[in-house]
Amino acid sequence: MADTFALLEESVDKAVYVKLKGGKEVRGVLKSFDQHLNIILQDAEELRRDSEPRKLGRILIRGDNVVIVSPAE
Repeated sequence: MADTFALLEESVDKAVYVKLKGGKEVRGVLKSFDQHLNIILQDAEELRRDSEPRKLGRILIRGDNVVIVSPAE
């Protein structure tokens, strides 16, 4: 688990991609996280397949909804 947090620490202030339960996908700058994987993203946007991304701004994602966190392209 320590390796996971080390990887996330390296991603603070960098763009990340987050996939959520239910299939939603969000991209933004990782500002903060905690041991429950609650995540705060700045300049977040919801990625949609059929249209332009929807701007969300600064958001908090509850950790129990997170499926994947990875560096954004």
